[in-house]
Amino acid sequence: MNQAAAIAETSSARANAPGSSQYVTFVCAGVEYGVEILRVQEIKGWDGVTRVPYTPPYVLGVMNLRGVIVPVICLRARFGLESKPFDSSTVVIVVRVDAAVGEKTVGIVVDAVSEVYNVAADAVKPTPDLGAGADAACVSGLTSVDDKMVMLLDMNRLVASSIDLSASQSAD
Repeated sequence: MNQAAAIAETSSARANAPGSSQYVTFVCAGVEYGVEILRVQEIKGWDGVTRVPYTPPYVLGVMNLRGVIVPVICLRARFGLESKPFDSSTVVIVVRVDAAVGEKTVGIVVDAVSEVYNVAADAVKPTPDLGAGADAACVSGLTSVDDKMVMLLDMNRLVASSIDLSASQSAD
């Protein structure tokens, strides 16, 4: 069973209450982030990528995911955090995002996957004004879960500010 299936199975015991959303959480540089579970296609262990010339440093390259060429972004590098060697807990969270040309698939490399949480809509607090940086723009809200602060990411904004998704993703 892959990691995504295990997380989904674990979360099935936690019924999604009306007015709440489920978030897959993950850790990057000691901070916990969350992404809506409906955006997550799968979670894969780190297996390397094919580097593409002239891409920003946070775009690690591309991987072939069952015939779909998927760009892979390192969240640590994208957020300007200190780099860390990838290890056995490093994962690629494969997410679907909305682009001008339709839905696209992108991989996000994070330190480790954490949990699935139900978050009530009224438990999500707005992001404080942290300046005009693109990194702040991709945080859609903050919530506290089990005495931890979790930053909820807007994957559409994160990916749109990171890479151009206008190209086709089909493999030949």
